[in-house]
Amino acid sequence: MDMETLSLVFLVTVAVGGALWVFIYPYLSGEAKAEKRKEILARPEPAARALGRASAPKARRDQVEETLKELELRDQAAKRPPLSARITQAGLSISKRQFILASAACGFVLLVATVMVGGGIVPGLAFGFAGGFGFPMWLLAFLKKRREEKFLAHLPDAVDVIIRGVKSGLPLGDCLKIVASEAPEPVRSEFRTIVETQTVGIPLGEACTRLYERVPLAEANFFGIVIAIQQRAGGNLSEALGNLSKVLRERKRMKAKIKAMSMEAKASAVIIGMLPIAVMVLVYITSPRYIELLWTHPMGRMMLAGSAAWMTMGVLVMRKMINFDF
Repeated sequence: MDMETLSLVFLVTVAVGGALWVFIYPYLSGEAKAEKRKEILARPEPAARALGRASAPKARRDQVEETLKELELRDQAAKRPPLSARITQAGLSISKRQFILASAACGFVLLVATVMVGGGIVPGLAFGFAGGFGFPMWLLAFLKKRREEKFLAHLPDAVDVIIRGVKSGLPLGDCLKIVASEAPEPVRSEFRTIVETQTVGIPLGEACTRLYERVPLAEANFFGIVIAIQQRAGGNLSEALGNLSKVLRERKRMKAKIKAMSMEAKASAVIIGMLPIAVMVLVYITSPRYIELLWTHPMGRMMLAGSAAWMTMGVLVMRKMINFDF
């Protein structure tokens, strides 16, 4: 064998040996496992996940995230509640069919009354539409808002009762029963519904989160979130409810402060909105022929309609400016 062949064999052997050394020896010697472990230890979060040292906090965090996602989806569904849900939120004990029949009867009565007094069919249809759709929905919204204000006024006290009961050693269910029997309306009826819902087999956390469906307020949502997270992930319930009570009272105090600060603007808006009507009434009393042209002459009726439209727009803009949502 000549010298060139020996050199070629030597080079091929060195190349194959070098390749085997680079790719196979680390796995045989354990260097690859050591390097992988170093990379895992250099990254705290993946290391904790890989070694299983933070399994309990991770499980609790996942439970909290899952609960918050469910509550967020429920919140989005509660922004457009059906008519039956709005009737329940207003505190009425009638069915959806009864409400529709009452609305139709109200619209029909106003239609017939307008036609009988000589108002004509077109004004009669307008008043009938307002009586069948506008007035019932306005009444429903008014009753719902009034009930929510009463609920907000007594919810912090109910939470404080639960806190004192939990600190004294009572189970959470017994504390809810105390509120359901002793608290004023509508807090009493809502907590009684929570207790009854739990009695039929629904978990307490889910029963409390359903409170937001009947009382669509941020405060009711806070209460449901606290109870649901505590039931799923555990924790100090009295401390969590204590923080919730503090938040509820701070929000109540802030609402009262905002209401007091906006009363001046509301009074100014009422005066500005009523001033044209008052002036028109005074002019009609003193000089009726002078102002009668507004509803007897075609141009006057157009001017009156335009003024009414502009005044309505101004009142709506002022209402939007002085109403604060938070």
